[in-house]
Amino acid sequence: MSATAILAPQREKSLLRRHPWVFASAIEKIQGRCNRGDTIDVVDSTGKWLGRGAYSPDSQIRIRMWTFEKDESIDNVFFVRRIEQALRLRQRLFDPNITNAYRLIASESDGLPGVTIDIYANIAVLQLLSAGADKHRDKLVWALQKLLPGTKLYERSDVDVRLKEGLEPLVQPLSEDVPESVDIIENGISIRVDVATGHKTGFYLDQRDSRLAAMRYANNATVLNCFSYTGTFACYALKGGAKHVTNVDVSQPALVRASEHLVLNHLDESKCTMVNDDVFNVLRNYHRDQQQFDMVILDPPKFVDSKASLNRAARGYKDINMYGIHAVKPGGLLLTFSCSGLMSADLFQKIVADAALDAGKNIKIIERLAQATDHPVLGAFPEGYYLKGLVCEVTD
Repeated sequence: MSATAILAPQREKSLLRRHPWVFASAIEKIQGRCNRGDTIDVVDSTGKWLGRGAYSPDSQIRIRMWTFEKDESIDNVFFVRRIEQALRLRQRLFDPNITNAYRLIASESDGLPGVTIDIYANIAVLQLLSAGADKHRDKLVWALQKLLPGTKLYERSDVDVRLKEGLEPLVQPLSEDVPESVDIIENGISIRVDVATGHKTGFYLDQRDSRLAAMRYANNATVLNCFSYTGTFACYALKGGAKHVTNVDVSQPALVRASEHLVLNHLDESKCTMVNDDVFNVLRNYHRDQQQFDMVILDPPKFVDSKASLNRAARGYKDINMYGIHAVKPGGLLLTFSCSGLMSADLFQKIVADAALDAGKNIKIIERLAQATDHPVLGAFPEGYYLKGLVCEVTD
């Protein structure tokens, strides 16, 4: 007999809209025994059944909903069904001869809260961020082995957000003989992904469409690629006909991998400079020396990790964009991004516009960019939209 969460009066509205989160403050009481990650029924204050989810006693998001169908059990078949549905969508999106790396499961947006699964050629990397996801690891592994036979499995649950769920960070192979790196193709470009220690699950798949945009705009341009990581924006830009690309990143190992990517793609290494330094320092120095480029790419890490840090993060985004705008030649382009989910698209646009004013420049937004198509946003879960990008012309 499963436990039941009884909601306080008038706290069922979000679940009636099929939003997948129940906050601790919405729960009146828990009937029955329930351990971390267990499946729990949710009813309103009158006892009407609303859905079934995973219980997380340590998190403010106390329940993450698995299903709103009363006859749907959270068993092996459930996970096969969810992954199979997600796989059908991805197979519509990509020709495996051109792109063989994609996000298979985008957590709540694919009906599996706390579960991220990225496919890199013949390796699937799992990131299990919630108590419910962690509890059902074996079912997820079984489903993946059934649907993607021959695929090696690796877990990269080394994210601090697990601590909020009462879980320790965890990195482990889930199959025998999983290589630590794998070569993938993305839009025909070769990329070496470090699944064991690379950022996130090894790579930023969500910027795939933005990299294509950079390729379109790069012809005959000098390009400054800030927060370049392993230099994939640079590869796209050079493929698009860029005259020269400067990669700037604080990580020397990332820049070493960026150099490897030039070789992998038979690109002219003399057309790419690697700068191992803090981006803020480099941009300030370029401003002092009045050095400018035809195109500047700003793809910083997430500045916002909580609502409390939003104001501080907004100042950081404004500063980096002001200096980035200074580095663009008149008539050149700025490609600027925020991957912070708590930063709304409207606020991000306002910050970039204010940065342009502070820089004494004008900007025209000519294109809006977002997370790639394999990172869908469930209609009932707008929080799934997190990556915002603007392509701006910069003029005096």
